[in-house]
Amino acid sequence: MATFILKRDNLKLGLILGLLGPALGLVVVYFVKFPSYSFTDFLDYFFKDTKLITSIGALCLLANAVLFTFYINTHRDNTAKGIFATTLVYGIAILIIKVFI
Repeated sequence: MATFILKRDNLKLGLILGLLGPALGLVVVYFVKFPSYSFTDFLDYFFKDTKLITSIGALCLLANAVLFTFYINTHRDNTAKGIFATTLVYGIAILIIKVFI
């Protein structure tokens, strides 16, 4: 099943992967850097501290950079477009949260 997903070239797949990549990155950051917090406490702390939003948000988007690079290098451009589009949305959201909250 996983190899089937990796071989597909589909914009919808790229959008889904682009949404899941940073979420997975956030979970990894939680387990590596904040294991003593509960996940809900970590999320509360994450959204309230603007310094964390910038640094952890950038780390979470790194997961999308890896996915994007993989799909570009394997010439699956439609999937890469979806990943890139969601990365832009995440990046803009992080910027808006950083500036206005």
